[in-house]
Amino acid sequence: MLKLLTEKLIEVLRGVAPVVVLVTTLQLLLVHAPVELYVQFLIGSVLLILGLAIFFVGLEIGILPMGHAVGAELPKKGSFLLILGVAFALGFATTVAEPDVLVLADQVDAASEGAISGQAVLYVIAFGLAIFTALALARVVFGFSIVILLTVAFGTMVVLAFFTPPDFVPLAFDAGGVTTGVVAAPVVIALALGVSAVIAGRSPITDGFGLLGIASVGAIIAVMLMGILS
Repeated sequence: MLKLLTEKLIEVLRGVAPVVVLVTTLQLLLVHAPVELYVQFLIGSVLLILGLAIFFVGLEIGILPMGHAVGAELPKKGSFLLILGVAFALGFATTVAEPDVLVLADQVDAASEGAISGQAVLYVIAFGLAIFTALALARVVFGFSIVILLTVAFGTMVVLAFFTPPDFVPLAFDAGGVTTGVVAAPVVIALALGVSAVIAGRSPITDGFGLLGIASVGAIIAVMLMGILS
C-alpha cells in the first residue's frame, strides 16, 4: 500500500509541479497578487497533491477491480436488460459524482446568474452520458461496428448544433469534455473491459475501448436538446 501511494504521489507531483512553477513565475514577474492569496494557492496545491494521490490509490485498489468484476459477471446472468440497466446506473451515478461536471454546473449557474440551472445541467449531462453508456455497451454485446455508431452519433450532434441556441452550443461541447474525468472514465472503461473479456469473440482492445468516447457524445447531445427544448 505504501509503495503504491508513493508511486501515485510521484505521478501527481509530475502533473501538478509544472503548474505550480508556472503560477509562481507569473506571480513573481507579472501578476503580483496579494501574498495571502498566493499562500492560499500553495496550501491548496499541497492539499490537491495529497488528495489526488490518495484518490488514485483508491481507484487502483478498489474501484477499477470492482468495475472489472461487475462487467465480467453481468454477461453470465444471461440478461441483456440487466447489462443495459447496470451500464445506465453506473454512467449516471459516476457522472453526478464527477468533480469536473460539478465544477461546470456551478460555473454555469454563476455565469448565467441562475438563468440556467446548474443542477439541471448536472442531471441532463448525467442522463445523456448514461443513455449512451448503455448504448455503447450494447455495441460490445452484439459486436456491431463502432464506426456506424459514431457516425450516427456525431451526425446527430452536428445537425442539432444548427438548431441549438448559441448559449448552449459551447456549453454542450464542454459538457462532453468534463465527463471524461477521474471518476467516470476508470469506472466505465473497467466495466467495458470486464464485459468484453468474458463474451466469446470479443477483444478487450477493440471492444473494451471507445465506450467513453461514445458516452461523451451523449452528454453533448443531451445539453443541446436541453437548449432546444428550453
